[in-house]
Parts: sequence; structure tokens; C-alpha cells
Amino acid sequence: MTALLELEQVRVTGPHGDRLSALTLRLQNGERIALLGRSGAGKSSLIGVLNGSLPPVDGRVLFQGVALAELSRRQRARIGTLWQDLRLIEELSIGQNVNAGALGRRRLPWALANLLFRVSAESSRSCLRLAGLEESLLDDAGLDRPVGQLSGGQRQRVALARLFRQQPDLMLADEPLASLDPAIAAEVLERLLTSDEDGRLRSGAQAVVVSLHRPELIDRFDRVIGLRAGRLVIDAPAEAVSDADLRDLYAP
Repeated sequence: MTALLELEQVRVTGPHGDRLSALTLRLQNGERIALLGRSGAGKSSLIGVLNGSLPPVDGRVLFQGVALAELSRRQRARIGTLWQDLRLIEELSIGQNVNAGALGRRRLPWALANLLFRVSAESSRSCLRLAGLEESLLDDAGLDRPVGQLSGGQRQRVALARLFRQQPDLMLADEPLASLDPAIAAEVLERLLTSDEDGRLRSGAQAVVVSLHRPELIDRFDRVIGLRAGRLVIDAPAEAVSDADLRDLYAP
């Protein structure tokens, strides 16, 4: 069976040596993967390789059997990323930022209309509800509110709604809980991982990879990938990862 995404002997270099070294992975449909490791272990580099923003110097990256570098813009939009710094556009409204997730599937006239008018409001509201934004911000006035006026938790939900609006097959999240208080962090993780009664992600994605700095949350995932100094040291079902494994992973 063709993997959803596959890395073969991938190497990424940096100013102080390899950021990723000889990394081979296969991500399959239906997987919820926790990505762990100390700061500087290579987690953000791996997210960049998975979404194509960081090309490796060696090795291959395949998405559904096709080289990632050969995919069209529309095809690459099937991989979506929730970045740690969110990458919202401060001057744009909630609705415009959410709609930015759909740009990979839309033509230029729609993109221009999104900058000038309120478009696809119901689609934006649906994604914002799935992301957990409060109803008071879902009327027309709320959708037109600049994201620069929002709290940190609200901004996180807008960025999550933008990811849902993209409708990717593979969702990636780079430390999405790092700046959130525990209650909001738990809810954001729930929104990323929640499934319907058939076990499919409610967002419609086929798989999700979440980079975490909190290993105690791995029981929410199916699989754990652990990096240390750019090398793969854990790749196992979440229930098979022991406290000793985690201590070794985070040891100085």
C-alpha cells in the first residue's frame, strides 16, 4: 500500500551540522502521530521537510507516491501546517484569515474578492466552530474583526480554522500548544485529534502529525516519533513508549 507520505534517507544541513540525518519514515492514512524531542532535536526541520518548505540536501520525499518537489501548488495544498508563530495576517479580518486556507484551491479573482469583501462566510463559520471559536465572534461583525484585536487563544483558534479551511489530507502542527495555558492547550489538541463515530478525523484529514513539548500527552496519539540530534530514536505505537524511553530521549 502506498504511504500517504514517505521520507527516504533524508538529510538536512544547518550552520552547525546536520539538522536531520539519514531519516526514513512512512506516514499512513489514519495515523495520529506525536513528534517529540528536545529543543533543537530537529522537530521543526522535520515539519518543514514534510510540508515541502525545507527541501533536503539528500534523500527523497514522496507524497502519495509522487516526489513532493514535483507537485503542483494545488496538490501541495493537500498538506496543511499550523505553525508555532501562527502566521496570521494582522491587517486582515478573522474571515479573511480563515479563507486564506482555501487559496491553494482557488483562482486569483476569488483571492482578490476575499481581500475586498466578505466571501464564503458560512464556510468560514463552519471551520471556526470546529476550531472552537466562541459564537459571539461568528456573526458578520465578528468575521470582519481584525485578528490583531484577538487574544492569544482566539488567534490560535483562527489559525486552526484556517488549517481546517484548507481541507488537507495531511495536517501538521508545529508546537501548537507551546504558548497556551493548560485548559486552552487541551482544547486545541482535542480539536486537532477529535474523530467521528467511524474513527475519522472530523477535519476530514487523513492523518495528523503534532510536534509537542509535553510528552505526557502521548496517550492521545497512535504513534510516537522521537528525534534526538536530528536522528530517529523512537518510532513506536504510543502505548509501547515507556517512561525510560522518554527519559533517554530528553536526557542532556
